[in-house]
Amino acid sequence: MSLPLLKLGAVLSTMAMISNWMSQTLPSLVGLNTTRLWTPDTLTQISPKEGWQVYSSAQDPDGRCICTVVAPEQNLCSRDAKSRQLRQLLEKVQNMSQSIEVLNLRTQRDFQYVLKMETQMKGLKAKFRQIEDDRKTLMTKHFQELKEKMDELLPLIPVLEQYKTDAKLITQFKEEIRNLSAVLTGIQEEIGAYDYEELHQRVLSLETRLRDCMKKLTCGKLMKITGPVTVKTSGTRFGAWMTDPLASEKNNRVWYMDSYTNNKIVREYKSIADFVSGAESRTYNLPFKWAGTNHVVYNGSLYFNKYQSNIIIKYSFDMGRVLAQRSLEYAGFHNVYPYTWGGFSDIDLMADEIGLWAVYATNQNAGNIVISQLNQDTLEVMKSWSTGYPKRSAGESFMICGTLYVTNSHLTGAKVYYSYSTKTSTYEYTDIPFHNQYFHISMLDYNARDRALYAWNNGHQVLFNVTLFHIIKTEDDT
Repeated sequence: MSLPLLKLGAVLSTMAMISNWMSQTLPSLVGLNTTRLWTPDTLTQISPKEGWQVYSSAQDPDGRCICTVVAPEQNLCSRDAKSRQLRQLLEKVQNMSQSIEVLNLRTQRDFQYVLKMETQMKGLKAKFRQIEDDRKTLMTKHFQELKEKMDELLPLIPVLEQYKTDAKLITQFKEEIRNLSAVLTGIQEEIGAYDYEELHQRVLSLETRLRDCMKKLTCGKLMKITGPVTVKTSGTRFGAWMTDPLASEKNNRVWYMDSYTNNKIVREYKSIADFVSGAESRTYNLPFKWAGTNHVVYNGSLYFNKYQSNIIIKYSFDMGRVLAQRSLEYAGFHNVYPYTWGGFSDIDLMADEIGLWAVYATNQNAGNIVISQLNQDTLEVMKSWSTGYPKRSAGESFMICGTLYVTNSHLTGAKVYYSYSTKTSTYEYTDIPFHNQYFHISMLDYNARDRALYAWNNGHQVLFNVTLFHIIKTEDDT
């Protein structure tokens, strides 16, 4: 192989080494290779210690940024530890800057060779054109040798052009490293300028301001459903599982009710982890069998539809007894007006940010959905709204911020197709798809505390994340 081609091979090898080194070193420096994904096979909760978490964001017509944020837990490390980490990071940046300098010198040296080689190639090309014009005066053999050599060199021209571009990119990286080093030095100096107590007070002040801002978040409108995440696979094709949206942050109990009929056993788990491992903490034997899978736990009590009736039962887990029961007037039951999958799902009990609800259908409303807000203590209907959507055409439904969202099927291809606002007494047709991973949904309920949809998906207990459009109130709006 000729000497120019050997040198060009060395240049390309150097370029590959630089590209590979940058793809491995730069992401680890700035933290781009530490992202963790929530896969369908595992349940990984984002720790609040890792930083501020943005659950959802959008932009209103006036251009204002709107978002949902969760503040990290307060866990201040010592100033010495933070300073040591910054110093180590600064040393890495400085070492990398030196490495970039060495690579830059090598690149400049090779670049001069490339420029010289490019000039020779262009001269050769011009000479070839001159010879070609007067080729009749040359021997055919010499002409053919020269043409073959030129054909070998022509494909290298675009490679050399790309190399010149890469050389400029390396120069840009060098400048960015210098800027990063300056920023880290400034941060290190700033940390040294404050004592621990002052930094502590600044963090507390920022946390207070953020929490005040989050309190101004009004109820949101459903924009997107993502997931699901499979938490567990257990039970029959039909069932319900849930947590209490009004429970304290330390109370993460899970309740599990398998099947849609002929059962009175409710299983309790202290946490999601215990639920996944199957470590029951308590079992309740209800005084009545339930109908359907559309139960809800709200403020420490279970609300369910009594089998073969339109009676709603309120059962206290702490007291272990029924606290209230009431007939839901005119409500169809026992598969008169079920969801599309049947299963005695005539009466759907649910809760959201506003309170406790019942969704059902009546003959008086021609089998269309009726929404009733219930008193959580007495189960009395406080107010009702009659919609025009047939209950038998609904796959499932759930409430978010006083708006009922209805799916058009319980099978593959299901989507949120209809919504009804109890605030404005208006409806609209929507098109919000979601992934029915296991092909058959028999329970779908919103949990306001977790901002998630709990679902029973053909013997799989899964979670869907929801994205809500929020409006942040300003002082002028109050």
